[in-house]
Amino acid sequence: MTVIHCVSLSGGKDSGATALYALETQPRESLRFAACDTGNEHDNWREYLAYVERHLGIKVEILRADLSCEVIRFREYVRDHWPRKGVPPADCERAIAALVPTGNPFLDLCLWKGRFPSRRAQFCTDFLKTQPLVEHQLGFIERGEADAVWAWQGVRIDESEARRTRLQGTGACVKAFDERGGGLFNYRPILRWTAADCFEAHRLVGLEPNPLYREGMSRVGCMPCINASKDEVLEISRRFPGHIDRIEFWESLVSMASKRQEASFFPDPDRDAHLRKRGIRNMVAWSQTQRGGQTLDWIRITEEPKACESAYGLCE
Repeated sequence: MTVIHCVSLSGGKDSGATALYALETQPRESLRFAACDTGNEHDNWREYLAYVERHLGIKVEILRADLSCEVIRFREYVRDHWPRKGVPPADCERAIAALVPTGNPFLDLCLWKGRFPSRRAQFCTDFLKTQPLVEHQLGFIERGEADAVWAWQGVRIDESEARRTRLQGTGACVKAFDERGGGLFNYRPILRWTAADCFEAHRLVGLEPNPLYREGMSRVGCMPCINASKDEVLEISRRFPGHIDRIEFWESLVSMASKRQEASFFPDPDRDAHLRKRGIRNMVAWSQTQRGGQTLDWIRITEEPKACESAYGLCE
């Protein structure tokens, strides 16, 4: 039986450690590496993956979802059904004008949905990563290149309570292996690893972790991620202001395509506040405040970003 081991890479520490473990434990000829370009990546994303390819002597296939058809279908739906639902003609025309495929997976997804993903509705992962990866992995079986594919996933249970609940449950066993169907299996070899373990795996083979970990980021890849913390938003606004500008532009486009005429990348930091306080600029302003969000933290605002700043002690 021919098995292909397909390792998903994101440019982060966990997927990098998973790739290193795969290289240590599986024959190279059975390994495939893939990464999903969501369209909301940091500028250095492809550059870092190219470095990983050179250092490890591997080839990473870049996958990119195409949601242009969904945007076009939604535009047709708006044209044909919104007027029947009582949506004012001017709002219909505004949305139709905005619903033009951009070729950017993340932005097209948000135009189609009329909103941005959220922590509770994290549909970006499904459409921009999971579905392209599953299609890619099943392709090996459909083309007769493999009888089965193991999809290696770099997830750890100590990252969140949700992952502990889903992948460990109430007992001591972890769900490191399960069957998806059609010859595809999920394998999560580093579920019990810590962040320090992942960085140590990089150090042992001389693989530098993503530079963003030394620039105040606790996660890398999407820039920003919908799960970004207050401190991360502040660091992004100080170090990579162009990404804030991009999100602000995207908010304006998605707002035009939304029936509510409003779309915000992040929820309002003050849940009791009016909707007008939402938006990336308001989130940046909130990230500049002290605990409680009422008083500006002048020290954090005025000090220059450190040349090296790491939540994981990489600068020590």
